[in-house]
Amino acid sequence: PPPPPAGRPGRPRFDVWATLPQMFFDQADRLGGRPMLRVKRGGEWRQTGWHDVAAQVVRVARGLAALGVARGDRVALVAENRPEWLVADLAIMSLGAVTVPAYTTVGTPDYAHVLRDSGAKLALASGSTAPGGVLSRKVYAAAVEVESCETLVTIDGPQLPADPHLRTLDWDGLLALGDGDADDLPDPRRSAAEGKADDMACIIYTSGTGGLPKGVMLSHRAVLANCAGATEVLDEIGLEDELFLSCLPLSHAYEHSCGQFFPISIGAEIAYAEGVDKIGANLGEVKPTVVLVVPRLMEVVMARILREVEKAPENRRKLFNAALEMGKERYRRGGRLPFWKRPADILLDRLVRAKVRQKLGGRIKGLISGGAALSPEVGLFFQGLGFPLLQGYGQTEAAPLISVNRFSNPRVDSVGKPVKDCQVRIGSDGELLVRGPNVMLGYWNDPAATERALNDGWLHTGDVGHLDEGGRIVITDRKKDILVTSGGDNVSPARVEGKLTLEPEIGQAVVVGSERPFIAALIVPDWEIARDWARRRGKPEGIEGLCADPEFRKLVSDAVDRANAGLTQTERVRRFALVANPFTIENGLMTPTMKIKRAAVIQSLKAELDKLYA
Repeated sequence: PPPPPAGRPGRPRFDVWATLPQMFFDQADRLGGRPMLRVKRGGEWRQTGWHDVAAQVVRVARGLAALGVARGDRVALVAENRPEWLVADLAIMSLGAVTVPAYTTVGTPDYAHVLRDSGAKLALASGSTAPGGVLSRKVYAAAVEVESCETLVTIDGPQLPADPHLRTLDWDGLLALGDGDADDLPDPRRSAAEGKADDMACIIYTSGTGGLPKGVMLSHRAVLANCAGATEVLDEIGLEDELFLSCLPLSHAYEHSCGQFFPISIGAEIAYAEGVDKIGANLGEVKPTVVLVVPRLMEVVMARILREVEKAPENRRKLFNAALEMGKERYRRGGRLPFWKRPADILLDRLVRAKVRQKLGGRIKGLISGGAALSPEVGLFFQGLGFPLLQGYGQTEAAPLISVNRFSNPRVDSVGKPVKDCQVRIGSDGELLVRGPNVMLGYWNDPAATERALNDGWLHTGDVGHLDEGGRIVITDRKKDILVTSGGDNVSPARVEGKLTLEPEIGQAVVVGSERPFIAALIVPDWEIARDWARRRGKPEGIEGLCADPEFRKLVSDAVDRANAGLTQTERVRRFALVANPFTIENGLMTPTMKIKRAAVIQSLKAELDKLYA
């Protein structure tokens, strides 16, 4: 089809674009000086236009080529979400090379594994995520151990020690190399156009909830299929001048495909959040229209809203609850209330829901939740407040988008219908099988794992579920996570944990019970609730002391009882242990996308668990 009018976002040309950098350069040529990226520096939000970003991509690509990067080479990328991440990613791919993202929250041994396993020739690392350039120093320590890695490029990084086996230079030095006049340096635009859809675009390592991360090989076709699927979904609300807030790690397939390349495909602008702790402020400053979220983030937002309501005067609490309940009723009725309730609903929307929406910027068209299961109660809460929160489902092995709810008929108890061109069927054991252009090429350097995961083109997801009457996917649990008690009962830990963490007093929970006589739980109390409770009673606020306090334990026990009321007899938590230290990325008990590493938690707290069954 002919290109859309210059300077305006138009329909994506998925039938024309074969590679991701080809898509980017095509969009940049059309959109010109229109803002593409926004980042806060020196206390001010600064924008960069499409043409300027394209010029940087060309310079970085030529600089990488001058350092010896060629088609098929792997290049590691370790940085927080920032414009340089996108520029480097596109520059690598425009040469026909392969981007290997890595999380900023892991340690030197993890970086060494990624560099060594991928055979990365070069690494780029940011030094600005922590004082003293801790990140680039960790990557440097890994790179000097890996023979294949010849060069480390730092972004805002400190001076690194000299090493005879590793060349180091900074971002400006890389750009300077790209400004050279060497005739033998490739034209990134031409090489991007020469690429094939089935060429490997990136190797994304799984977050490692179940052991050593595996490298998932994704083609340009797979990521473009994700963009096409997302476009069809958001077409329901009209795609025009969209602004995405990038707050999930770009090293995760979800943000990489749907938070970076999808906005590029529709000509949208991307604003980079300053960090997890600044998301609330950034929402109000940039006023995005689309935000990708993970369930844990929405649980935190919900808890904060409810705490504010609890502290409000009685009349405001009543108004909030009335607006919430009427919104839930509208959802249950398929989006329409009886005509006699509509005037009150309109009034409550102005008095309550509109004010809550303003706190999140006031322009949000869609909050798209992925990365883990979203509790139906959390989904219903935001639907009740008028937020278009859609739960989706995916896996890194599917680039990652498999399904998502639709704005016209969202369902909090499902992850929606499969996206365009993605086929889903249920195996004989209830496992979800997926086939389509979004499915991975395989696992890097692991043909045995590839053979287990892919059978006749069908990806074996390891997730158990079914299709409802509307063709929507309903996930019940991970195949390997189902707990089978010693009595032979099957229990979904995700369902029980979801009920527990809905209680304000419970911050985190891990449920156990495999080959045990009953279900037990490890519970991390909510710190704010615990502190306020201690202050009101004049008790010390230390969480370790509170975990040993019988009165505080009774508070949590009552919360467990309330959660148990919504569970079957076999699912109910019979005993629990209070854990003072939360499960975090830093202590290795949570993935960078805020999923608790169940096996690691159980192993680290084995003594406490054994006491529960003594």
